[in-house]
Amino acid sequence: MIVTETNLIGFDVFLGSKKPENLRNAAAPCPFCDVRHLTDIIDKDGDIILLKNKYNVITEAEQFVIIESAECKKDMPMYSKEYMRRLIRFSVKHWQNFIDSGKYEDVLFFKNFGIMSGGTISHPHMQIVGFPKLNTGLTFSKKEFEGIEIIKKDGVNFNAATYPRVGFGELNLVANKLNYNIDTLADFIRISVDYIMNNFNKRVTSYNIFFYYDEENIYVKTMPRFATSPLFIGYNIRFLPNNMDNIAKEIKDLYFA
Repeated sequence: MIVTETNLIGFDVFLGSKKPENLRNAAAPCPFCDVRHLTDIIDKDGDIILLKNKYNVITEAEQFVIIESAECKKDMPMYSKEYMRRLIRFSVKHWQNFIDSGKYEDVLFFKNFGIMSGGTISHPHMQIVGFPKLNTGLTFSKKEFEGIEIIKKDGVNFNAATYPRVGFGELNLVANKLNYNIDTLADFIRISVDYIMNNFNKRVTSYNIFFYYDEENIYVKTMPRFATSPLFIGYNIRFLPNNMDNIAKEIKDLYFA
């Protein structure tokens, strides 16, 4: 029997137990609202702040946080188009800077939102994690970005996934590095989140956004989060829902008609 290689990374559970958490305990204070006491700030653009993560629980990596805005109860669908564009320009610029620094074998960039997303803080934020050592061939597959085309514009392809990473309503963006418009990418990310949170399924309260890259493209996957199927957790069985054509058409009708 051949055992496939995995990325097995250390996690500091003792430090993790000290992390603030206000997704389940709404009465707990929000550390990202207390801007005066933030430390290790790297860069700012108005209310958008990049800083080192105070709770670096991944022992073989360096963790950073992008606080998206000063408003704790606001999220991407509520941002103005221009604010969303500023946020994505700022975030992608720093993600690229970490990649170009030469310090890391891979740099992950993602967002958790909501109680089912794997996050602990309700205040909207994104994370960048730099790994000095990582098997990058295991982090994603281009095939996971195949899908039913919704729209293609300014070097960005927006599609409904037909080879989902987990299943159920995943939306993909593929942007060609040489000729894509970052503002169009930001617009499509905002639409994908708005659709998932407000139109896809009334049970959705959480989502993730995952960013990937290779020599040719930037890839972005927006994923609604539910309790993950035990067949995926236990046996790596992915589900391909039979309504992806309907999802693609609905997004076209709602946002591009």
